[in-house]
Amino acid sequence: MTSTARADHRRPLLKRLADASEPYLYSAPALILIVAVMLVPLVLGISYAFRDIQLLNPFSGGVIGLDHFRTLSQDQDFYRALRNTLWWTGASVALQFVLGLILALLLDKPFYGRGLAQALVFLPWAVPSFLAGLNWAWLFNPVIGPLPHWLFAMGILDAPNNILADPDLAMWGPIVANVWWGIPFFAITLLAALQAIPRDLYEAASIDGAGPVQRFLSITLPFLAPTIAITVLLRTVWISNFADLIIVMTNGGPADRTQIVASYIFTQAFKRLDFGYASAIALVLLVLLLAYSMLIVLLRQSLLNKD
Repeated sequence: MTSTARADHRRPLLKRLADASEPYLYSAPALILIVAVMLVPLVLGISYAFRDIQLLNPFSGGVIGLDHFRTLSQDQDFYRALRNTLWWTGASVALQFVLGLILALLLDKPFYGRGLAQALVFLPWAVPSFLAGLNWAWLFNPVIGPLPHWLFAMGILDAPNNILADPDLAMWGPIVANVWWGIPFFAITLLAALQAIPRDLYEAASIDGAGPVQRFLSITLPFLAPTIAITVLLRTVWISNFADLIIVMTNGGPADRTQIVASYIFTQAFKRLDFGYASAIALVLLVLLLAYSMLIVLLRQSLLNKD
């Protein structure tokens, strides 16, 4: 045993315990805040899924086990909302990613006023989602809004009708608003990743005779792959839980054609005041998103290991 080890062994027990617990004491305020703000509401929300919590029923509150999930398994409105969620999320993420990548590639090129252009690109992200929904609802309004008349003039619509009231087209209204609102996230994130790619690689590829498409496929895309994976993961989770635009623009209508799972939870909790059933739906959505997140994280890890 060395002299240092013998000295530590002779120190009082309380002193050694105090030294060992010192890092935990420094992090205790943050841990307490995380537990109070995140874990406690999460545990309460999960417990509500197994209880009958109806605000208009004074006799509710008891434990009912899996009854909510049995009801949910036969709820056709939930399955319709789940299908709408897949369409809403897939179309929004795909369009945001493609347009955001194109915008990032354009902003990566040096040109006069690039700083101002980057600031303007970020502007939609700074607009509150509630206000963005109101603005786009006004744009789609056939009486005071210009979009239906423009689409009619271009031959896309048979008449300047209200798109948000058409069951076949209503979902496109919130999707367009969501794409406009979410493009800056992909543009700024992918732009930062593009600027981290060594320029020497492009110069060497050009000397070897590689064209723009070859350079993009062999250099840009592999370097961007981990960033693409994590940004797509984040946006998918956010958009799946993002009901602000739908509630403001269509409120789930017409005929539930724009009702997604997140807005269905809102309907059950704050309109029908059934917090138990709403919590059960939220728990199912949580499990589905966790499974999806694990797949994307594993994909990203495999890409990093490959590199």
